[in-house]
Amino acid sequence: MAAAAAATPSAVAPPRPRPLAHRAQPCAQRRRALPSRWTASASASASSRGKARPQRAPSSLHATVVSGRRSGVREYMEAARDMVRRPDGGPPRWFSPLECSGAAGRIPGAPTLLYLPGIDGVGLGLIRHHERLAKMFDMWCLHIPVEDCMTFERLVEYVERTVRLERSRAPDRPVYLVGESVGACIALAVAARNRDIDLVLILVNPGTSFHRSQLQSLSAFLDLVPDPFHLSTPQLLNFLAGNFMKMRPTSDGAGQALSEITTGLLPSLMYLADILPKESIVWKMKMLRTASSYVNSRLHAIKAQTLVLASGNDELLASREEAERLKGTLQNCRIRHFRDNGHKILLEDEFDLATTIKGAGYYRRSRQTDFVSDYLPPTPDELEKAIDHVRVLTYATDPVMLSTLPDGKIVRGLAGLPREGPVLLVGYHMLMGFELGPLVTGVLRSTGIHIRGLAHPFMFSKTSEQLMPDSSAHDLHRIMGAVPVTPVNFYKLLSEKQFVLLYPGGAREALHRKGEEYTLFWPEQSEFVRMASRFGATIIPFGAVGEDDICDMLLDYNDLLKLPFYDVLDKRLNEDGLKLRTDSTGEIKNQGMHPVVLTPKVPGRFYFVFGKPIETRGREKELKDKEKAQHLYLHVKSEVESCLEYLKEKREEDPYRSILHRLLYQAAHGSDAEIPTFEP
Repeated sequence: MAAAAAATPSAVAPPRPRPLAHRAQPCAQRRRALPSRWTASASASASSRGKARPQRAPSSLHATVVSGRRSGVREYMEAARDMVRRPDGGPPRWFSPLECSGAAGRIPGAPTLLYLPGIDGVGLGLIRHHERLAKMFDMWCLHIPVEDCMTFERLVEYVERTVRLERSRAPDRPVYLVGESVGACIALAVAARNRDIDLVLILVNPGTSFHRSQLQSLSAFLDLVPDPFHLSTPQLLNFLAGNFMKMRPTSDGAGQALSEITTGLLPSLMYLADILPKESIVWKMKMLRTASSYVNSRLHAIKAQTLVLASGNDELLASREEAERLKGTLQNCRIRHFRDNGHKILLEDEFDLATTIKGAGYYRRSRQTDFVSDYLPPTPDELEKAIDHVRVLTYATDPVMLSTLPDGKIVRGLAGLPREGPVLLVGYHMLMGFELGPLVTGVLRSTGIHIRGLAHPFMFSKTSEQLMPDSSAHDLHRIMGAVPVTPVNFYKLLSEKQFVLLYPGGAREALHRKGEEYTLFWPEQSEFVRMASRFGATIIPFGAVGEDDICDMLLDYNDLLKLPFYDVLDKRLNEDGLKLRTDSTGEIKNQGMHPVVLTPKVPGRFYFVFGKPIETRGREKELKDKEKAQHLYLHVKSEVESCLEYLKEKREEDPYRSILHRLLYQAAHGSDAEIPTFEP
């Protein structure tokens, strides 16, 4: 099998990719090389005719790579034109976008990702995401030549053959299928026919809703429109460029939108006739109709792990409603809604596919998700997103962070925190976990220390997603490194010398009742001391106060139980949740999830103090003794209580505890000035 060698704009040529299996269309007359921006895979029948000649990459794409700027609609259209203007009767083939330099920095053991394009068939739908995805996956994209008329069933067989070969090559890794519209139908069909293969499906605005969409009427209308005037239909323009070419649903809106497009993106618009000639569109509309019927009759057979990405402003397909239908039909399906995005969400600026996969917890390199070894640290963009998520809370509470030096002196700042792990941070869980965002992002920004939190399994449950107003409510926690609280995950984090955040009080502490603020609900017996000593971890007790300075509790759990029908919601919230501390008794055993009703207050200030480090290195043998371990456990608990008392007392001395005083200080000294606090 031959693979075309590609010229790359990077200074160091990436390693040559491993060729995938390819199947030539029987009627194919010849094969031309794809642009050198990619390495194109050769079909088996074409391999005997020699290797494809590398060609010069388009200058616009070269400039994009050199500048580090992400590609967009214009680059997509120019690259697509470059591919389709070469006479090519087929066959469909795989190519790998190597110039993005991902191959050189790819994660060891990365799974294979196969991208299945939408109706355009070019295979460049991930052009904005190549660089990031190529570091996470062994990525290959399917190119279907414009003139190719391969049927849906044969395309499914083609992809299926590649999937099986990938499974035989790496039987312990999943194969990812990222499908867009008709490509999503191909992915679902392959999954229905191969239930024994470990597949992860990422379906972007799937075409399974074709029979309830505008495309059905459009397919009949296209027969009456001469070429190339079929491109003037608002639906097709929106199909190619999403929100960049968004059109108003009015009679005169199409003309106005077309005028804006021709003045703003005229060069790109001229390429549409090459990318989507009328004959190709008509054929692919018929194929989409067939694909939708084929897949909808087989949804019950699909058990692959599936993530559906649905655009709220999709003017072609009923993607939002279809996502909900698929979630209820498929055995193992989660959804993510993107309210403001259009059909071509993959080309839109605010969407990042890699971040979405990570946030949903869908990135894995083996049969089961390993929340420790499969974790990828946040990128600068993801960190900025996390900071933005808590920016208002951080601004309103202006957290004060204190730490304790080894000699016992308390100082402002984090000089007292160790810089090397393993470290175990043990503390008080503030109401609703308000302290989490400012704590994790504040430490990361100040010291570069990335804290990994042990979180309640509720945050990883499919049932909890269905009950939340936004199914992605917990995605940011996963991106920032939260893992389900289990002994195995705790062990793995410490073994990798991580900074681990543990709240022994758990959900009972974070969802406490009225009058229970700053009360620890820790188990009677030690849970973490011997594990920490096994790895010589440094234990840092800490306290956080300020919840009572931003809100009052209106209704707690006891109040909610008195409301009619609340027991139904309570059962749904906890029916599928992992039961924690089943061997405990009383209040400690109650780790169920429930809402609380709060009333806001004029914001005060958050305060954190990290206590004196407690070393366990060299004490493993000593702490195997239960009594000594229990003694250290009670000492840590006492230190946390001391931290809380210290902060509650010292905050009374802070002249800038109120936001009003802080605003006056910033008005006088500048918005970037550090606001003073009490003397430690």
